[in-house]
Amino acid sequence: MKQEYVVAPEEAGVRIDRYLSDRCQDISRSYLQKLLKEQSVLVEEKPVKSNYKVNAGDRISVFFPESKEPEIQPEDIPLNIIYEDKDIILINKPKGMVVHPAAGHYSGTLVNGLMSHCRSELSGINGVMRPGIVHRIDMDTTGVLIVCKNDMAHSSISEQLKEHSITRKYAAIVHGVLKEDEGTVNAPIGRHPVDRKKMSINEKNGREAVTHYRVLERFKQFTYIECQLETGRTHQIRVHMASIGHPLLGDSVYGPSKCPFRLTGQTLHAGILGIIHPRTGEYMEFTAPLPDYFEDLLRILRTT
Repeated sequence: MKQEYVVAPEEAGVRIDRYLSDRCQDISRSYLQKLLKEQSVLVEEKPVKSNYKVNAGDRISVFFPESKEPEIQPEDIPLNIIYEDKDIILINKPKGMVVHPAAGHYSGTLVNGLMSHCRSELSGINGVMRPGIVHRIDMDTTGVLIVCKNDMAHSSISEQLKEHSITRKYAAIVHGVLKEDEGTVNAPIGRHPVDRKKMSINEKNGREAVTHYRVLERFKQFTYIECQLETGRTHQIRVHMASIGHPLLGDSVYGPSKCPFRLTGQTLHAGILGIIHPRTGEYMEFTAPLPDYFEDLLRILRTT
């Protein structure tokens, strides 16, 4: 398999192994160095070494050996099911659970649990690695997630996501005290130009992203808010709130590296999901209560 990249001006001057490591998020740097040693990485059609420093405009070709997708196994993982019928299943995803298998996470994912619970009743549109998965939430984000059991349901929910007609409301705690009771962040989001593992506001190459927020409660140094998504970009709420100076509490990627509380990842909970049922045409809304850690944190903030 061949992957090609063109070095942007702001990316020039870094070693090619580091450049590729930022670009190829699911591949270790040592494996990329192995490819370089095997002359499987070409710059302007010529092999280069690991210490080669990329220049603006360099055309890089990486030749990966063909690999087979791993066979994903069903696992008897307890699932917190909010609702289920023959077309859809709504799950309250816990913190720390990865939604679908990927490099480094081929077991213990939501998909592994769904394959055991639903057996063959999962849509196949997104392939063997993501059966039934029509959208996802981050590993450390909790809350409502919809999974489709057949391709009809998958197509319907995908179209609703595309049209931005699905209701998605999240609870979050952010750093700082928001002055306005409500607001909207309308800023395109794309891959970070330097750190390819992050997203960022990207006016040039980003995709439309709109987040509405309203204040639920204010504390001395933090604010409890509800965010409603109009679009659904990767890390959207995390990037948008950080962009206005109010990163999510516990988010070490887009906020402070040190957290004053013992948290695992960002305080973000998908509390409400509303859809048009793909078979009946009825509007249905599903809720997931705040997880215990979130409730405990709110109690602490109210007394300090």
